[in-house]
Amino acid sequence: MRILVLGGDGYLGWPTSLHFSARGHEVTVVDNLSRRARHNERSTDSLTPILPFRARIDAWQRESGKNIDFLVGDLQDAEFVNRVVRDAQPEAIIHYAEQPSAPYSMIDRQHAVETQVNNVVGTLNLLFAIAEFAPDAHLVKLGTMGEYGTPNIAIEEGFIEIEHKGRKDTLPFPKIPGSFYHLSKVHDSNNIYFAVRSWGVRATDLNQGVVYGISTDETDIHPDLITRFDYDELFGTVINRFIVQAIIGHPLTVYGSGGQTRGFLNIRDTLRCVELAVLNPADQGEFRVFNQFTETFTVRELAGIVQTAAASVELPVAIESVADPRVEAEEHFYEPVAEKFLSLGLDPTYLSTELVTSVLNTASTYRDRIIEHAILPSTQWRRA
Repeated sequence: MRILVLGGDGYLGWPTSLHFSARGHEVTVVDNLSRRARHNERSTDSLTPILPFRARIDAWQRESGKNIDFLVGDLQDAEFVNRVVRDAQPEAIIHYAEQPSAPYSMIDRQHAVETQVNNVVGTLNLLFAIAEFAPDAHLVKLGTMGEYGTPNIAIEEGFIEIEHKGRKDTLPFPKIPGSFYHLSKVHDSNNIYFAVRSWGVRATDLNQGVVYGISTDETDIHPDLITRFDYDELFGTVINRFIVQAIIGHPLTVYGSGGQTRGFLNIRDTLRCVELAVLNPADQGEFRVFNQFTETFTVRELAGIVQTAAASVELPVAIESVADPRVEAEEHFYEPVAEKFLSLGLDPTYLSTELVTSVLNTASTYRDRIIEHAILPSTQWRRA
């Protein structure tokens, strides 16, 4: 297939590009390198050393013998987007190209606006380009489970049947996003659904949980192909933060009571889910929503798993509660449904102490790259 990967320099975009290239697909990668720029802005960096974009592409060609076409450009530039879609004529478009951090969007007005303009306008430009230049292309868009929030009912996959005042309808599941970033994802979902209804494009919206891990078949081929490992307060995940804290002997910092529950999945399962979505495309004029995670944990449970893994490699570490910088329920009901990928054949990878230990051992080799002052939260959801 001809596959266009937007945001192909990122944590997930890079291994996704390699995954499809390794399987013989014709891959074109687009990125504006904004993730690197935002880390420069905040004086942070990936724990794993990442080569310049062109050097990564060259390394893949050297190690695999396969070519990936790449372009540097911004989805906010409508003419650029039109040209890419028109020239590539993709059969599938995998869209990761968004500002991905909730804390970054909450720094101040400027960063909130930047996040929403970047994410919403970029996706709108893409939808118009698809409708005009590649109307048969299947859009696979990365959303987030954070769009739903934590309602006191089971979270269905995208839609819910509602009976109200004697009438029934199937409607989009209500969204209670918890940041300006998550709001941008909700806007994206609404815009994509509108384009599907109005123009007959085909789209799959992937509401993904928190991804962990850095090892894939392709990135393991050579150190030059490694993907990002972010642990800082803006772009790092909770698991990565705990792993880095364990390496430096800092207590694992649980926000508030630690009862916040979220969906999680291994990076290999992300690649498999995206592949399943691409190989089993939505019909023309169909908008599908898949909840993309394999299991749920509370933050307390994750801290316990990392603590046990750290102890197994002689890194004893305590668990410590700190004030929650976010506005969120610290104890809540959480029962999301994730059946569609299982029905397509997903064989999940489940989080284990052994798996965390493996990631911890890999991360430990880059201990000298840890920027300790970037770990603890400084961004606050509440405005004084």
